[in-house]
Amino acid sequence: MTKPLHYLAQGVLYAAFAAVVGYFSTSPPYRQLGEDEALLRLSLLHPGKPKGDCRQRTPEELAKMSPQMRAPLDCPRERSPVVVRVELDGKPVIDESFPPAGLNRDGASAGYRRLPIPAGRHTVRARLSDDTRSADFPYERTAELEVKPGQIVLIDFNPALGGLLIR
Repeated sequence: MTKPLHYLAQGVLYAAFAAVVGYFSTSPPYRQLGEDEALLRLSLLHPGKPKGDCRQRTPEELAKMSPQMRAPLDCPRERSPVVVRVELDGKPVIDESFPPAGLNRDGASAGYRRLPIPAGRHTVRARLSDDTRSADFPYERTAELEVKPGQIVLIDFNPALGGLLIR
């Protein structure tokens, strides 16, 4: 095979490959959501409160410990799971407990959920509890939203901004 014919065949094969890649980059069309759907997204990273109370060590306990380990308080490392409940128009759609990370369960709890919802007017109510010693939900937020098709409604947690956020 001569060199010019070799280069021509190589160019034809590259063009065919580029055409196949170009076709499949736009076809068939892919939609993440339906025509009249939006997305409700829960995304949080929050450490729960310690699972138990600290206790005062006795002088006998402190005497048995090495000098650098003599902390007067004994506090548990394990954290409470973070419980999240989300209602859409009065109906529960998310009711989950996110366990703390780490071998000793002393890290932050991470939660991520996606839920397609119909577009239109909705009331979203989100509640969060980060303490197993209490039965109530100290963080709560309710929002009236006009959701457009394809819109993403985010539920996030940021204690510096007042707790639960619905945007």
